[in-house]
Amino acid sequence: MSQEQKKEVKPKKKQIKKKKKQNKSPRLHIDGIFMGYRRGLTTQKTGTSLIKIVGVSTRKETEWYLGKKVAFVYNASRHHNGSNVRTIWGKITTSHGNSGIVRAKFKRNLPAIAMGKKVRVMMYPSNI
Repeated sequence: MSQEQKKEVKPKKKQIKKKKKQNKSPRLHIDGIFMGYRRGLTTQKTGTSLIKIVGVSTRKETEWYLGKKVAFVYNASRHHNGSNVRTIWGKITTSHGNSGIVRAKFKRNLPAIAMGKKVRVMMYPSNI
């Protein structure tokens, strides 16, 4: 073999092992938006929060979500128990109006700064 032919010989490509895709566990929640508190003309009742569930637009569709758990997840400034992630848990109590909005009661009332933020509406406990 001449030197020119040696240069033309391509080295073998290394075979790259493909990583197996890990199966993620299914997502057990759907997103909702904290819209505000239940209110009258002059008063607001901060003990009851109004939540718009994504993809729900009628009162009849909200019936499946009654009794489901709701979580507001946020980051705090200080670490506690190795993490600065905190959660306020609640439960959907009833529907509100005819547009797919639900009422929820939380263990601690949601802060006003959370208005417009996402909450997680869990798919459990199941009533099927």
